[in-house]
Amino acid sequence: MVTDSIATPRRGLLVGNYCHDVLHRDGRISAETLGGAASFISVILDALSLPFHTVSKVGPDFAYAAATSSHPPLTMPTSRTTLFHAHFGSGNPDRLLNRVISCDPIRPDDLPVQTRFAFGLAVGVGGEILPETLEKMLEICDTVFVDIQGLIRRFGPSDGRVSHVTLNESGFLHLLPRVAFLKASADEASFIDVEEARRWCCVVVTHGKDGCEVFSENGAFRAAPCKAYQVDPTGAGDCFLGGFAAGIVRGLSVPDAALLGNFFGSLAVAQVGPLKLDSNMVQMIKDEMQKREVQDIPCLESTNGCPGIWKAHEQDQFHASLVAVKNIITGSTNLS
Repeated sequence: MVTDSIATPRRGLLVGNYCHDVLHRDGRISAETLGGAASFISVILDALSLPFHTVSKVGPDFAYAAATSSHPPLTMPTSRTTLFHAHFGSGNPDRLLNRVISCDPIRPDDLPVQTRFAFGLAVGVGGEILPETLEKMLEICDTVFVDIQGLIRRFGPSDGRVSHVTLNESGFLHLLPRVAFLKASADEASFIDVEEARRWCCVVVTHGKDGCEVFSENGAFRAAPCKAYQVDPTGAGDCFLGGFAAGIVRGLSVPDAALLGNFFGSLAVAQVGPLKLDSNMVQMIKDEMQKREVQDIPCLESTNGCPGIWKAHEQDQFHASLVAVKNIITGSTNLS
């Protein structure tokens, strides 16, 4: 059991296992890197100065202790680190994903006790988040962001091939009314009844190079993408969610937070492994975010009761600002 009785103002809780990722291209290993949604999201939360506590499990074989020293995982002596093999082929643009090894799941008593968190992110990738664990997060976090992949993924018994079940079959559906934001890729969204889900929470569907859509009980909108040259799509959705959640927590409107998520997602696809962020770019992004704040952060506990959080004010201007920042850092002129 983890004990953490020190309350930090506006502190977050990030829950999801770190992984070993092996990338195969045309049948050959092209890269081995740190993986897991928590590894991608932690970089963004740190860069944007959001304090948080991480709960992640690995085995004694974990190869990236130095890279995660700021947010160390729990080492399970009788388990091995979750391992994914991602297969890409020049003739097939779709990624084939296999979970080869699975570390222990994260259980409710692994979460900090005697602490309340301003926000939580449930970001499992290998089936490590259990319904009872998410329920505990909902009890101790004011606002919870959930990545649907952690709820609906299933794994082949022989090869660990990743597939999906519907949200109705997942065992998590009853918790949806207590979730604030549910994120899904376009492919994963087909396993959700979005029209039903949007009655209970805000549903964010990412469309890669085409940006994202946001659905709530009162309406829907599309947020424009930030273009990028794709090297590896792994972690793009995680970085989107990290940017989106950071935007909400820092007081941006939902439309602006969606643009910020698209921005960080576009950075992710241009790299292999967790993001490497330019410090000058981060400072410029912080400055732009400060200009766009529309709510006091303590209002976050009840997003439906904060009309400002849904207000889309001059969204084109914020998109242009993000593109300009990216162009300044990369020296590019064609990423609008």
